[in-house]
Amino acid sequence: MNRPDRRSSTRGRPRDATARGAAPRRATSTPEVGGEVAVVSRRGADRLRGGHPWVFRSDVERVPALPAGVVRVEAANGTPLGWALWSPKSEISLRRIEANADFVINDAWWHETLRVAIARRAPLTADANAYRLVHGEGDGLPSLVVDRYGDSLVVQLLSAGVDAWTDTIVQSLRELTGCTGILARNDPAARDREGLPREVKLLYGDVPRTVEVLEHGVRYLAAPWDGQKTGAFLDQRENRVLIGGLARGKALDCFAYHGSFALHLAKNAEHVSALDVSAPALARVHEHAARNGLNNIEPVEGDAFELLRAWHREGRLFDTIVVDPPAFAKTRGALDGALRGYKDINLQAMKLLAPGGLLFTASCSFHLSRGMFFEMLSEAVADSGRRFALRAITGQPLDHPELMNVPETGYLKGALLEAMG
Repeated sequence: MNRPDRRSSTRGRPRDATARGAAPRRATSTPEVGGEVAVVSRRGADRLRGGHPWVFRSDVERVPALPAGVVRVEAANGTPLGWALWSPKSEISLRRIEANADFVINDAWWHETLRVAIARRAPLTADANAYRLVHGEGDGLPSLVVDRYGDSLVVQLLSAGVDAWTDTIVQSLRELTGCTGILARNDPAARDREGLPREVKLLYGDVPRTVEVLEHGVRYLAAPWDGQKTGAFLDQRENRVLIGGLARGKALDCFAYHGSFALHLAKNAEHVSALDVSAPALARVHEHAARNGLNNIEPVEGDAFELLRAWHREGRLFDTIVVDPPAFAKTRGALDGALRGYKDINLQAMKLLAPGGLLFTASCSFHLSRGMFFEMLSEAVADSGRRFALRAITGQPLDHPELMNVPETGYLKGALLEAMG
């Protein structure tokens, strides 16, 4: 992806608001950015030169005498390598945010970098009011996540280095988006590894407990304070539209949660079974169906693995099926068990698909590579004894950019299959 050039007016000299002719901005409590330098090994330098922003603790040969924040980075021979977020307690000690060592990392730098990331999402505003504004490393801002839900923003500051710049980030987001509230969902386990507390904290204004999301004509409620991720699953937005537009006949949404896929399926299918193990989640499905004036969605409580087997024994068939499970492989050590789970649930779905039916299946497990995902699907097809055609391969949407040389930015993969008989 070509990144818009945000540096043309300041290349070769320190960049600040005055140099760009920007109006003065309200001062924030800017962390110290001084002369301290982090010196990295040859392996660390090669990693940065190859485009990956991370340097691990074992590759930091000289530790900067500064608290968490931003530091200059140099190779052992003194070659400048830019600026990085510094996390003293983390295994990922350095996360590079700027390759040009001549630039100044200040409020203006953050403002401009955030502006470029937000501008990239402009095409989404016509069809949705909820999407990701900043996708961490994918937008050159490692360990920072910003999601928009209507007039509210939800941020995650996942490293000590970026956490030190909270005030500056909040101020820039307020100016760039005109939001009415900013909530920090700083509750992921990643904060433990940074020596940071897990917390959910209001940073600005007011953020309601629920926000109505409008997504390609479908409405549902996100829960910024206590919902999954930052309040909803924004990364499947285009995939919901894809299978919703193709849906027909009897449809099944496995692992339905609040029914985001089911709502799109119901616009074209005759009947949709929204299957989930959580009764509270299915109560929200009822509410969402009513919000959209849909009366063809049936919430079904139960374990997907067990129910799909039972329905197969009964001879039940579906014309459209979605399999979008939670991340079975949250660690590399869990991968073998996760592969068995993914294969099993997809095999059961394939057995329930009517001839000519469509199956959309996805995985959000980073540790499950695309190659593993498609190998698993091939094995499931072989075990099903049926023929399936690959209709589409899907990845992450525009607001979740996956960088070719930073594999950690990618995790979501999907496939649309058609039963050929």
